[in-house]
Amino acid sequence: MSKRGGSPPPDGTLIKRARATPPPSNQIAISSGTNEKGLIRTVKRTSSLEAPIISLSGAHSAEILSCRFDPTGQNIAACSADRSVSLWRTYPPNTNYGLLSSLAKAPILDLQWSLISPIIYTVAADHTLTLTNVTTGQRIRKIRAHHEIINALDRTVAGGAGTELVATGSDDGFVKVWEGGEDGGKQPLASFEVGCPVTSVCWGADGTNLYVGAVDNEIHVYDFRKEEEIYTLTGHTDTPTSLALSPNGNFILSPSLSSQVIIHDIRPFSASPSRIHRVLQGSPAGFENTLLRGAWSKDDGGKRVAVGGADRAVCIWDVETSKILYKLPGHKGTVTAVDFHPKEPVILTASKDGTLLLGEIEPSVTV
Repeated sequence: MSKRGGSPPPDGTLIKRARATPPPSNQIAISSGTNEKGLIRTVKRTSSLEAPIISLSGAHSAEILSCRFDPTGQNIAACSADRSVSLWRTYPPNTNYGLLSSLAKAPILDLQWSLISPIIYTVAADHTLTLTNVTTGQRIRKIRAHHEIINALDRTVAGGAGTELVATGSDDGFVKVWEGGEDGGKQPLASFEVGCPVTSVCWGADGTNLYVGAVDNEIHVYDFRKEEEIYTLTGHTDTPTSLALSPNGNFILSPSLSSQVIIHDIRPFSASPSRIHRVLQGSPAGFENTLLRGAWSKDDGGKRVAVGGADRAVCIWDVETSKILYKLPGHKGTVTAVDFHPKEPVILTASKDGTLLLGEIEPSVTV
């Protein structure tokens, strides 16, 4: 016998009472028609994001050229051809809490968060390297670092002194190293002449070696202390567009304008004479000559890599098998940059459509 409810309505119709407890937040109701019952499907969540996919939009009026999580994973920075840098919160509320709009007089092409202080480093097409305090929004230092467009930068903490070093690569054919932080000067600590336009730079794990991608299709390796080139990495048939160091410091990821992505083995004693560890296919570079920026997964120690493409999707590969794990759509333009969250299976993507996407992926299976 059912529990007696309140008095029935005068017309005798039956009222269905709503449940007191709402359905769990990780369920999605799917209805295929107005006269059919909804299907409830459970979505397995793998991160602390507010939703499995989050769009971050409205801050930029032009293409986004680079995006990065900060070292804690709590904040996101993105730079654009509209000459601004936007700052976002990774977790709810996913607000755009800052817009730095006066850092350069030309498109900002790349950025990096400092590893040891609340500073963002940016490089731009107006030949400048800029250091900005993200807490106050104030510019710390602006350096006319090169004579041509600066395409890329990277930073590392060298030795026991805790000094942050910033490397910049430019169309003028030079790579220069600067002292970062509040107290650095406006003169380079070192300068390397590559001899052709530089598209990408990356520090080795100990801050001794500097890896430089250039339009001669090679990756030049310089010893920062000796200030000389020690060897080159070959294998590309077109310009490498970016360089990214694996979390264990043993490999370098380099997409290229040939649509071929190569992982080079940079350990002192490589098993392969060519030092080519993996060759990955599946992410088209397109005809726009965009400097696509790839990344390694960090929550699993670098078992996966990702690169965006001109097909408006992001390709994620398993490094060990070279198989494509994901082909993630969602953008309306070329996906220019990707980054992985430092602690969770979350990927950040940026596009020429002026938007950012945050998306969950499955965690790696630990064997």
